[in-house]
Amino acid sequence: MRVYLDNAATTKTAPEVAEAMQPFFVEKYGNASSMHSFGEEAKEALENARQLIANYVNAEPEQIIFTSGGTEGDNLAIKGTAYALKNKGKHIITSKFEHPAVLECCQSLEKRGFDVTYLNVSRDGFVNPEDVRKAIRDDTILVTVMHANNEIGTIQDVESIGKICSEKDIVFHTDAVQSLGKVLLDVKEVNVDIVSFSAHKIHGPKSIGALFVRDKKQLQPLFHGGAQEFSLCPGTENVSGAVGFAKAVDMLSETDVKRMTELRDYLIEKLLEIPEACLNGSRENRLCNNVNVSFSHIEGESILLGLDDQGVAVSTGSACTSKKLEPSHVLLALGVKPEEAHGSIRLSLSKYTAKEEIDYVIKAVKEVVESLRKISPLGK
Repeated sequence: MRVYLDNAATTKTAPEVAEAMQPFFVEKYGNASSMHSFGEEAKEALENARQLIANYVNAEPEQIIFTSGGTEGDNLAIKGTAYALKNKGKHIITSKFEHPAVLECCQSLEKRGFDVTYLNVSRDGFVNPEDVRKAIRDDTILVTVMHANNEIGTIQDVESIGKICSEKDIVFHTDAVQSLGKVLLDVKEVNVDIVSFSAHKIHGPKSIGALFVRDKKQLQPLFHGGAQEFSLCPGTENVSGAVGFAKAVDMLSETDVKRMTELRDYLIEKLLEIPEACLNGSRENRLCNNVNVSFSHIEGESILLGLDDQGVAVSTGSACTSKKLEPSHVLLALGVKPEEAHGSIRLSLSKYTAKEEIDYVIKAVKEVVESLRKISPLGK
């Protein structure tokens, strides 16, 4: 049996999504910026996709900007805001366990004269909204805290953080790449100014994402060209990608979330039966598809390879950093010891994950962990 439990890294493209995209490769292939009928046909599909995604998050269509994915979205949100508001101030607030697309942005801005405060998080991965309030200065222009963590699945209280930012007239950005379709985020109810989304985490295509931007005047483009995407993401529009993204959003279901939650809880319960296993992140307030567990005395990479031999795909952290030898910065931010962080694996489900697959994975993990501990030099 082959089982894919690395859906936080990417998901398979839903057959319905691929079918919806197909005509825009070979039949309706016009440039959406062209004025002839082929272009108008593509433009209509693009705007329909924009409208559908806007409806899902309760935004206006002109507040949705298509990007190439979460990384470009985070860069445009953070650097675009910093450059647009640099005359107002140069202080940015974020947390220590953000996605690399956020942390690397902030570190890049520090080299350009900006000042960044990196907030600590709790053992379960929560940013205390009061810590945000205390960190705000007169020159603070941006707060960026992710909606749900990609490694441990902790869901942040973005509503409280957004309220504080709104009171202080500070731009609030949240990376919702992992939470889209799993945790409802109504941008008219929550005080978020910019939100990053990505299609390939919800069975949409890769290389297409979106930004919700409440006020585009507070954003500066990172590169220049044509007037596409309100001149904030110039370049020929990815119409097929946008259509696929919208189809994936249209297929999102509360029933799927409920089912994934039940399978997640079952998987957590069974994996914690293994001696010296520890769940990372909040038990109650986590993404419906995320399980992150540390096993003492063994390396996560060894577990990953052992499971791969049995046809099971998991990860040892985010896909963006999984080839690095350092322990997960997310787990270290929680206060997890480096040796324990090295022994962690992330298992992430999808709506296609079956109960029989979970049972197979539970058996495989128990066998691999037991086998590795017998030969581990890290043991007692």
